[in-house]
Amino acid sequence: MSETAATSGAASDAAATVQKLTTGTLVAAIGAVFVAQIGLSIPAVINGFINQDLGTTSTQLTWVSDAFLVPVTLFELSFGVVGDLFGRKRLLSIGSALMIIGGIIGFLTPSGGVGMLLTGQVIAGIGAAAIFPTSVAMLAAGTHTVGERAHAISIWAAALTAGGFMSPLIGGVLARIHHSGGDYASWRYAFLAMAALATISTIVTLVAAQNSSSPQGRSLDWPGQVTVAIALFALLYGVIQGAEDGWGSGKVIGSFVVAVVFLVAFVLVERRVDKPLIQLELFSNRMFTVSAIVTVLGMFAYLGTAYATSIRLSAIQDYSPLKTSVGFVLLNVMGVVLFPVSTRMLVRYNPGWVLAAGMGLIGVGDIALSAIPATHLSIAAVAVPLLVVGAGFKTAVTAITVVAVNSVPTAKAGMASGATSMLRDFGLTLGPAIVGSIALTNAANAINAKIAASPTLQKGLDAFYAAPAHVPPAQRAAVEGAVGAVKSGPLGQNAVPAQVPGPNGTMQPFNPLKDVAFHALSHAYGIGYLVCGIAALTAALIAAVMLGGRKHTQTFVENAEMAKTH
Repeated sequence: MSETAATSGAASDAAATVQKLTTGTLVAAIGAVFVAQIGLSIPAVINGFINQDLGTTSTQLTWVSDAFLVPVTLFELSFGVVGDLFGRKRLLSIGSALMIIGGIIGFLTPSGGVGMLLTGQVIAGIGAAAIFPTSVAMLAAGTHTVGERAHAISIWAAALTAGGFMSPLIGGVLARIHHSGGDYASWRYAFLAMAALATISTIVTLVAAQNSSSPQGRSLDWPGQVTVAIALFALLYGVIQGAEDGWGSGKVIGSFVVAVVFLVAFVLVERRVDKPLIQLELFSNRMFTVSAIVTVLGMFAYLGTAYATSIRLSAIQDYSPLKTSVGFVLLNVMGVVLFPVSTRMLVRYNPGWVLAAGMGLIGVGDIALSAIPATHLSIAAVAVPLLVVGAGFKTAVTAITVVAVNSVPTAKAGMASGATSMLRDFGLTLGPAIVGSIALTNAANAINAKIAASPTLQKGLDAFYAAPAHVPPAQRAAVEGAVGAVKSGPLGQNAVPAQVPGPNGTMQPFNPLKDVAFHALSHAYGIGYLVCGIAALTAALIAAVMLGGRKHTQTFVENAEMAKTH
């Protein structure tokens, strides 16, 4: 996901200790990044089962994805330095071990234990934050020509692509095998599979990998790391919780204030330290700033699309994890198809135009998805737009680093690529947060408006809330759980069935909000797709106007050979 975050530090290894890339190191690096990408993608196909089993609120379901992504965004640059200072083999094995712990915690999560699942996701995310930059730095440390390094990175990128492609299938198949009747607990086996794969990765790293480090001139920017971590977490907390707590609540407003204060503190710190986390002078370069904006917008659009698709298929349309995985195969398969030609496109065409084309494809796919309501229950209804978005993502993400690196002098290429990695992951983290917040706020408002306008609906809802007092004790806990789900928000209101079997075997009314919630969520996540489409098309326009006119120099060609990313 973030191979360039560590390239700057690794590039100096040739001057320090010349070592050749061993097969064991290559296998350890690609195995670790394969597992990390699986961990990142796992929630996509099991969100519906998690919602049903744990009774999550709508915002808690958003946190299930972002609890993994936030640590990756916040810590990957610092972990790149940690590996340089203390040894990459050790850090890679620690990252895999943390993913084992996170996976086991996810597997052992009890019903109602959403806090435990989020804890596991945070731990696994910290592990992935260590793996992404360290795995690439280990490859770079053992390769000393453009051809060798490009070959190693291309294998690494293939493993990354395979992880994103296989994760939905692994989660879907395991949930299907262990699912029976109305038991939604089978989602846990996806986390157990992640832990098992991480165990293999840890063993391979400890037994076969070659250690490397590059401590010369490297140091940790603790003040910068702390201030940016607090700022970004506070920003994301406010965005996600606004849909549930209200945008005018003290917690949400306070989180935005904290984000601004610590972002200002981060800028002040970075201007004063000798070795900053990010060289802010990069942003004085107009072309780099433009590429940064395009990166954040485009990556937000892509993962926002993936998150909206996950919720649409698994939580709104109630697809099984296996059937949901078909949607994500469609979203990821173009990465596999286009992988052999992605770098050649950068060699043949101006990377600015390639980036604009990729963003444009994402935007077109999203606009199409926004026009297809969830009442179209077949996966075929969204198949072509998902393929288009996937093709756009692969095209764009391959060009992002090349465009950023070629916008600055060669001496700053390493820092530019590292900053681009952080910006890319920040955009990915924003996707679920913003799309979830917009969609859930819109759906809740629509449902509340329907209730306020219909006395009959309000009467039926009052009777539903009073139902636990009028059922036999043996059924009370189940009915109380259903009432709690409906009170949790739009996704819970859609998850509880409109009818249940009555005492005589006939169906009787149960949840009066089911149909209202279904249509409200369908419309709301359609808006989410539309927001993603607008963001991607804006990024495409900016890239075409500001980057597409740049002269296609030999520098672009040379850097394209080094940019076999994702």
